[in-house]
Amino acid sequence: MTVAVHVDALTVRYRGRPVPAVDGLTWRAEAGRITALLGPNGAGKTTTVECCEGLRRPSAGSVRVLGLDPIADAARLRPRVGVMLQDGGLPTGARAGEVLRHVAALHEDPEDPARLLGVLGLTDHARTMVRRLSGGQRQRLALAVALVGRPELVFLDEPSAGLDPQARHAVWDLVRDLRERGVGVVLTTHLMDEAEQLADHVIVIDDGRLVAEGSPADLTGSGAATLTFGGPAGLDLRELITSLPAGTTVTETVAGAYRVQGADGLPLDAQAVAAVTAWCAARGVLPEGLSLGRRSLEDVFLDLTGRGLR
Repeated sequence: MTVAVHVDALTVRYRGRPVPAVDGLTWRAEAGRITALLGPNGAGKTTTVECCEGLRRPSAGSVRVLGLDPIADAARLRPRVGVMLQDGGLPTGARAGEVLRHVAALHEDPEDPARLLGVLGLTDHARTMVRRLSGGQRQRLALAVALVGRPELVFLDEPSAGLDPQARHAVWDLVRDLRERGVGVVLTTHLMDEAEQLADHVIVIDDGRLVAEGSPADLTGSGAATLTFGGPAGLDLRELITSLPAGTTVTETVAGAYRVQGADGLPLDAQAVAAVTAWCAARGVLPEGLSLGRRSLEDVFLDLTGRGLR
């Protein structure tokens, strides 16, 4: 597939900071695919994307966007790349429809602004001043501005932040439509369910370095890694633990709620499930709400980057 973004050994250092913000990072995003760039606050995501957008010069390494240097070839890239910033960068003294029509007029073959406003539920707000739009409405207008020029590649920063469920799903559908049209999408988000729903490929960075990459299915694994059930509070779990494969954890998460976790997040096999139910039966415990579930992308993310606040 065509490479839309190629980041190769990217390093960015800030003056006065002993540790690089980005440290030898390498990754690719392909055309016609949604690539999610994930990481905790301070991991280097914003710096990396700024280099891709031509807003920051690397200290070392290289970045190529649609085969071009985002700084040296900025004029050639500008009409081909859409950028959605989280704060939107929208003029607050203009009307929403005017903003979108103005940006459309800067492109040779733009989308119909009225259609985009309709898709994003902004038709009734086209004559509203940007400053009077709600946060979610401004977020949707910022997305429309990024897409109105029919870009070949689009960078989306937290595209559904602050949106209600209906608006969030409308945005997700629009992003999926971009993929179907062959547009490359680089998505940064703190919403793991958003990345899991949308991304074809996930890149996780921490401390400016790559820590994992792959499809959501690759990262979360197949099969069920967790078994949960309810029962009387305070059950003695020692015998259950010894009957399960080494490394399997059994915890009472809250009073009367139990969780069995496969070793290192690996799937539980049929024998492990049978051991749990046999243990319950031997004690006359009915395992209420017995449920099997696989690890989510959020589980993987926390395992990779830690649970401490940044």
